[in-house]
Amino acid sequence: MSRALCPRCERPERACICHWVRPVDNGVSLLILQHPDEAHRAKNSARLLDLSLRDCQRVVGEQWSDAALGELLGRADESILLYPETDDLPAPRYPDPSDLAERTDTGPRRQLVVLDATWRKSRKMLYLNPPLHALPRLALTDTPASRYRIRRARKPGQLSTLEACCYALAHLEGERVDYAPLLDAFDGFNDQQLAFRPKP
Repeated sequence: MSRALCPRCERPERACICHWVRPVDNGVSLLILQHPDEAHRAKNSARLLDLSLRDCQRVVGEQWSDAALGELLGRADESILLYPETDDLPAPRYPDPSDLAERTDTGPRRQLVVLDATWRKSRKMLYLNPPLHALPRLALTDTPASRYRIRRARKPGQLSTLEACCYALAHLEGERVDYAPLLDAFDGFNDQQLAFRPKP
């Protein structure tokens, strides 16, 4: 017998995460390109992010046609890829906060693009989708320690999708939007997932 799912968060009702949703009126839109392996994983934080942000689109897949991806990127005047620099696939670096000081909400519509996948699979997604290669990249530095306790980071400084997007959006918006309530709710999301683990 299949388990009853919450129609909003698409998780089993006993593991519903809707009570952790914190509405945020983000000024920069967010496009989440989510690997299929992540779509129904209980530990994944992108669904909570998708439900909380006013302007967010989550698209599940690994590879898209240039036309389909062009349509997704065309939602904004300017798209920025949240991804670290790579020597084998160089890309322009997005400006520092000092260069963004003059930007206002009435300026060009901007969109942050994030690949929601493991590091290895995100690299494959990047290579499989050439329109992403030309996007300026934003790489996070000097972020707070991760609050993600339900997945082990492979390297120091690695963050959950929710944390990385909150910090990147705040950077692009010049700290004009408060993501603290959503990050605090993320702590509760972690506690809920940990409670489902078998007791030793």
